[in-house]
Amino acid sequence: MIGKIDRLNLREVWANEARDFTTWLENNIDVISDATGYGLTSVEREQPAGSFSVDLIAKLADGGTVIIENQLERSDHDHLGKLITYLTAYEASAAIWIVREARPEHISAISWLNKTTDVNFFLLQAEAVRIGSSQPALLLTRIVGPSAEIKSIGVEKKNLSTSQELCLSFWTSLLNLAKEKTSLHSSISPGKVQWVGTSAGLPGMSFNYVIGANWWRVELYIDRGDKTENEWFFDRVMEHQNKIESKLDRTLEWQRLEARACRIAYQGDSEGGYKSDQSSWPDIQNRMINDMIAFSNAISDPLKTIPKTYPD
Repeated sequence: MIGKIDRLNLREVWANEARDFTTWLENNIDVISDATGYGLTSVEREQPAGSFSVDLIAKLADGGTVIIENQLERSDHDHLGKLITYLTAYEASAAIWIVREARPEHISAISWLNKTTDVNFFLLQAEAVRIGSSQPALLLTRIVGPSAEIKSIGVEKKNLSTSQELCLSFWTSLLNLAKEKTSLHSSISPGKVQWVGTSAGLPGMSFNYVIGANWWRVELYIDRGDKTENEWFFDRVMEHQNKIESKLDRTLEWQRLEARACRIAYQGDSEGGYKSDQSSWPDIQNRMINDMIAFSNAISDPLKTIPKTYPD
């Protein structure tokens, strides 16, 4: 015969959170170990953290400290604040928050902390259960926990954020420098992406600066919204290839891209990008600007001979 699980009020089993529940967890730490996958040892109860006290502190096998905060009620901002305060005070590598019920905003907060910090955060739901006339037992369910995938997403976001800020700084500097030499991009604002561009005088065509971590190029980018149309205009420009390359005294890259657009580009002949030492940025930017001026001048006259509309 299979019994049915009955759920009890937590307060019926542990009337007082600090005296009863925390003490029980101290003596039965394996329950938390099972729920988190951590082998917790050296458990201490009600340890001081400034004018507050931590419910439980435990150790990991590698010596790292784990903070455990208990709450026999719905999660609230006060306990979240305490969890982070205790974590900081003890420089812990993991934090476990046990609650009767997790509010959606706190689930989101713990998930965000896992993505954006090096600390491992767990949010566990506590239930008191029994089967038939058996003794009550604690059931801990993991609501939120760390994972290698979540941590890798967090690292990627940090890297992305850093790259975006570097791009913004690089373009701000380049555009200010370019205004001293040409008005071509004078009305363009810097952004956090890896390119900035301005109209080449025909719809769907732009003169772009493009930069990577350690490379750069200048280009004419063609995207009028239709692949066939893009390639038709690309071919019209390509009819002037010899004249353009002769004027520049260099070979360009003529690319029909797989997606939709087309590109005519000059790849910088020396290394340098937004992750280069910032002391080298002015030199990189001056080369980019000088090449953009020469590149746009060589292509602008042929562009004037090209129809502005695609023949139906």
